[in-house]
Parts: sequence; C-alpha cells; structure tokens
Amino acid sequence: MTFWLVVSILGLILSPLAWLRPSRKQSRQMDLRLEGRRAGLAMQLAPQQWPHWLEKQPPSPCPQYHRGRRAGRQDAWSYWQVSPGVWWNQWREECSQAHLLSVFATLPESVYKVEADPRMIALYWGERGDEGVVESIKQALDTLA
Repeated sequence: MTFWLVVSILGLILSPLAWLRPSRKQSRQMDLRLEGRRAGLAMQLAPQQWPHWLEKQPPSPCPQYHRGRRAGRQDAWSYWQVSPGVWWNQWREECSQAHLLSVFATLPESVYKVEADPRMIALYWGERGDEGVVESIKQALDTLA
C-alpha cells in the first residue's frame, strides 16, 4: 500500500513536466525554422488580414519568411495562392508574369502569399514539409530578390 501511495504522489509531482515537452507539430516547426535560419532566411510571426475571397483562411499571425531585396528594385506586388498553382493579386486577377509564375511553380502548396516591396521579399507559409521545402523557398526568395 505504501508503495502505491509513493508512486501516485511521484506521478502527481512529475506530471506537469510532461506539459513542458513540445508536441510533435511544435518540434517539427522548430526544426523547419532552424533550417530556414541556417539557410539565411529571417522568420517572424506576422499578423495578417487575409482577403475574404480565399477559400481557406490561413492563420493569423502567420509564419513569414523574408529577406532583403537587391538595391535598385522598385517593383511592389502581392500574390495569394488560391488553389495549388493558381496565384491571384488583390483584385483577383490571375498572375500573368511568366518569370513570377516560373518561380511560384517551385513553391509548395502550403505557401499562402508572396509579396515584394522595394526593401523586402516575404513569403507566408503554413510550415508543412521537410527540409527540402525550406531549400525551395530559399531558392525562390533568392530568385525574386
């Protein structure tokens, strides 16, 4: 009887420690973020107001992977992936720029948005996939920068 009492008391004392351990999903996200950091990408959780016309509303805040653009770039644009391989701008017009479409074709289906301004290029991503996906994202951002 004393043995079971001691075991149950130890279980009650140690059970909160199990809550501190990250879940598999959280561990996977941390691995992908570290891989992105090693690849030279910056990452932050950025709040977003997503267009109402998206079929599936992405999370807010959403993981944003970004890097600086080369000097002299003045173009600014935003494209949302409404379905795999279909990219729309804010007016729901399909992307018609061949050089952008060729880069967008290399991105995974879990990318929600890619945007550029004169200073930065950013990609909003659902963080699904393996380290190879991080490499394709890095290549896409390097090409578009």
